[in-house]
Amino acid sequence: MATGNTGVRTALTGHRLPEPVPAGEYEHCPVTDVLRRVSDKWTLVLVTLLGRRPYRFNELNRAVEGISQRMLTRTLRTLESDGLVEREVLPTSPPSVEYRLTPLGASLLEPLSALAGWAVDHHAEITAARRAAA
Repeated sequence: MATGNTGVRTALTGHRLPEPVPAGEYEHCPVTDVLRRVSDKWTLVLVTLLGRRPYRFNELNRAVEGISQRMLTRTLRTLESDGLVEREVLPTSPPSVEYRLTPLGASLLEPLSALAGWAVDHHAEITAARRAAA
């Protein structure tokens, strides 16, 4: 994919959006869909943890302060249904479950890292702009 002088992929900057942007187009946009998923409160944390190594359910529950078992289960199921996480039932007694990123989920780590780096690099500027606007 070609890039311009800014280093931004032309798929983003070169795409002409109709004005006004139709609500239906925005709602059905694949970018909107994925950004909603990764901006979920717990998704980023879980994808980051699972990017390091596989985790058992209870390990994840202990590793993420403030997440309920219900929300952990729900988020993992959603990530699994999106093909980002796979679940394996281990033949132990009692059975335990281990979660890991799929290759698709692992491919998300690089763009998420770039976004996280940008956020850290520019957080002070954003905070100052918010103060100035208030």
